[in-house]
Amino acid sequence: MRLDLNPYGIRVGAVNPGLVETNFSEVRFKGDSERADKVYQGYLALQAQDIADVILFAVTRPAHVNIADLTVMCTAQASSTVLKKEL
Repeated sequence: MRLDLNPYGIRVGAVNPGLVETNFSEVRFKGDSERADKVYQGYLALQAQDIADVILFAVTRPAHVNIADLTVMCTAQASSTVLKKEL
């Protein structure tokens, strides 16, 4: 999309969030709140407001600046498969 829209001056970027605390785990575990809460125990996950702040930053850059790709993770997350949890 970035290539296609470049001639028109339209900026295209992607925000790729890591672990964000949402109600997804409760949906995934079919309403089992106790099980869902355990997903986020032992570390501080990103919050929706964290991602909103990143998006606001990206879209409020000067017109000549394009934030192409951002990967945002909580400090406990090293990759999609490595997470440091405190016991």
